Amino acid sequence: MKKIAYIEIDTHAEIAQSFMEIMEEIPSFSVDYYFSEKIKSQIGDHGEQVFLSDNSMILDQLKDRNYDLVIIGTVHRYFNIFDVITAKYHTAVIVHNMNFTKASSVKLVKSIFKKDRVYRLKLLGKEGLLRAPDAYRRAKHLLVLDEALGSEKFRFLPLFYTKDVNKPENKVLTIVIPGGVSQKRRDYNHVFEDIKNLKTGESIAFIFLGKAKGKELEQLKELSQNIPQNIILEYFSERVSSSVFDEWMKKADVLWCPIQQKTEFFSQQEIYGKTKMTGNLGDSIKFGKWAVFPENYQSKLGFIVPEQKDILSQFEMLKNTPVDFHKDYGKQIVQQKIEKLLNGLITLNKPVNI
Repeated sequence: MKKIAYIEIDTHAEIAQSFMEIMEEIPSFSVDYYFSEKIKSQIGDHGEQVFLSDNSMILDQLKDRNYDLVIIGTVHRYFNIFDVITAKYHTAVIVHNMNFTKASSVKLVKSIFKKDRVYRLKLLGKEGLLRAPDAYRRAKHLLVLDEALGSEKFRFLPLFYTKDVNKPENKVLTIVIPGGVSQKRRDYNHVFEDIKNLKTGESIAFIFLGKAKGKELEQLKELSQNIPQNIILEYFSERVSSSVFDEWMKKADVLWCPIQQKTEFFSQQEIYGKTKMTGNLGDSIKFGKWAVFPENYQSKLGFIVPEQKDILSQFEMLKNTPVDFHKDYGKQIVQQKIEKLLNGLITLNKPVNI
C-alpha cells in the first residue's frame, strides 16, 4: 500500500473534500490528511487519518512519516514552509492560477503596492512571498483540475465524479447560479439585466447560490422588489453551508455560470479556461447538470454550452434534454484514472534499476 499526505491549510476545502471522497474506496493507497481548523470545520466525515495542522506544525508532522507522495492542495501563502516541503519531499502541488506559478520575484514585489498592501506585506515579511516561484519550481509535479489545461508540465488530476442524483421534478423552472455573488469574477450585472428584462408568464426561479454582499446584495434586494410575481429570486447574505449548497444543486434544472473571461490573482492576469479553472466546472460534473457559460468561454465539453440570446428558451430546452455524465464521470471510472495517475507520479520518483 502506498502512502500519501494531503495538505490543505489555506483555502480550498471543497477540493480537499472531493479528494477524500474519490480516494476513500481505493485500497492501494493510504492517505493522511493535514487540515487547518478552518478547512477541517468545512469538511464532514472526519476519520482517524485527518490531523489538525497549520504552518507552524506541518514540518514536524511530516518528519519520519516516509510518504510516497505529498500533495499540497493550495500554495497561495506560507511560501517559506511549502518551499521547504517541495525541496525535501516528493511533492505534487495543485495549481489554481497557472500564470502565478511563473511570476518573477520582481513582479511579486511590484504587486505588493497595487492592492491589499497590508496583507501582501505580511506575506512578504512573514511568509516568504519571494519564495513562491521556488516552491512551484521545486515541486516534482504540478497538477491542474481541468483536463483542458493539462500538458506535459501541468498534469491533469481527475478528481470530480458525478454523484447519484435523481432528476429534479420541479414545478417551477429552477436556475441555479453557483458561486459568490460578486462582480469581481462573475458578470452579475449581465444576469441582473437579463432577469429584469425577462418577459414570460411562466414561473421561473433564480437561485444565487453564494454569499451576496455590498453593491450586489443591494442590487438583488432592489431587483426582487421590481419583478413580476412569477419570477422568484433566492439569495443569501451569509456564507452558504455545504449542505444547503448541495441541496440546491440537486434541485437545479440548469446551472447559469456568468464567469468573467479575465480575472487576476496577486495582480497576475489569469484567463478562465486557459490559465485558470472555474469551480463551476466541478459543480456541473458533480451534480450532473447542464451549465450555460458566456459565449466567449472556450470548451470542448458537451455539457458546457454557450449562452444564447434567448436564454429563457435555452434554459427550457436544456431542462428537457437528458445528458449522461456517468459515462465519463462515474465514480469508478474517475477512481481508475486517478489511481493510474498517482501510481505514475510515485513511480517517477523511484530509481530505475539498470
